[in-house]
Amino acid sequence: MSEEGKSRGFLGSDDNEQHQQHHYGTFQGVPTYTPQQPAMGFPQPVPPPGASAPPYYAHGYQAVPAYAVAEGRPVREPRLPCCGVGFGWLFFITGFFLVAIPWYVGAIILVCVRRVDYREKPGLIACTIAACLTIIAIIIGVTKGTHSW
Repeated sequence: MSEEGKSRGFLGSDDNEQHQQHHYGTFQGVPTYTPQQPAMGFPQPVPPPGASAPPYYAHGYQAVPAYAVAEGRPVREPRLPCCGVGFGWLFFITGFFLVAIPWYVGAIILVCVRRVDYREKPGLIACTIAACLTIIAIIIGVTKGTHSW
């Protein structure tokens, strides 16, 4: 057997096979392409400051390392009264039918009560705004007809 036949079974024994790179995937590029060095004098792009990845946190996944992640059963908040709507929106809706009196009650609750559920605040703020607009409308309506000077 000749020397050519003996080396046929080994990978990389031929000079052409040593220089050939094996690519995997669908795009293999142009076989004659060699990467070029960039031209001298042109600034090269760099990542902005602070763009580096944060250090690995080895104690488990946490979005912010300074805060502990609570484990266990999730806490369910109690349902709001009045069919889940809350008193703030109930006062706001009934204020249209009961001559704005519930709006004043909601505004007083927002201003005077110290600990109000955060889910009640949007309705109470709407009551306060409606009460202020009602007072402005009443003042303009009362003073409109009195031009006695």
